[in-house]
Amino acid sequence: MSAELRVEGLSYSVDGHELVHAVDLTAAPGETIGLVGPNGSGKTTLLRCVYGTLRPTAGHALLDGADLHTMTHKARAQRLATVPQDGQTDFELTVREVVAMGRSPHKRFWEADNAADAALADAALDRVGIRPLADRTFPSLSGGERQRALVARALVQQPALLVLDEPTNHLDIRYQLDILTLISRSGTTNLLALHDLNLAAYYCDRLYVLQAGRVVASGTPRDVLTPGLLAAVYEVSAEVSTHPTTGAPTVTYLP
Repeated sequence: MSAELRVEGLSYSVDGHELVHAVDLTAAPGETIGLVGPNGSGKTTLLRCVYGTLRPTAGHALLDGADLHTMTHKARAQRLATVPQDGQTDFELTVREVVAMGRSPHKRFWEADNAADAALADAALDRVGIRPLADRTFPSLSGGERQRALVARALVQQPALLVLDEPTNHLDIRYQLDILTLISRSGTTNLLALHDLNLAAYYCDRLYVLQAGRVVASGTPRDVLTPGLLAAVYEVSAEVSTHPTTGAPTVTYLP
């Protein structure tokens, strides 16, 4: 299941300082949309406004036309799952218990997990490659293992929209590719922030480039990732070629 996301004129300010300015963004059902831009460009703040940790000071985030910020927490969690950057928990829960938490939006208060819930959790653990770690405590995991557990929890939530902030953080290259492939094939609508432009070019249908809280470019990776834009936004010299196997634009940075 997937849904249409529309971000309309969304802004967020703190103490008169505007961190996100009048962002318009769309994601069609099933699309994978990437947010790219240098550090401090507003990617994480925008994502937090979409998934509800922050309330926009102007504008809206709409999922199939419904304002995400007027939904109850439970109703929003039934439609939207998030993997925040560097998600942490100090609770001595097992990995399986953390992943099973993704079922809570679909259950009554204190309702126990059943066999179907357990099967969904085990399947998600298999999909992200950490089933052997299921009985380990979450705090005992490495950063990359924690990241995969949080992706599994989001999948167990069975959302229409996945919002992910740097989902490849702490992952070695094999698991970066595995996780992004899994996300892109999940059947959900996906909005994710990425630092690696080559991963963004390969896995995202469209990109939005943020600079100082504003969208300065949007479109397909081929349209967006140009030497001129990289010089203007990232202040680097780069060549952009077409990968001979994948056909995706490939950025090569120059000294």
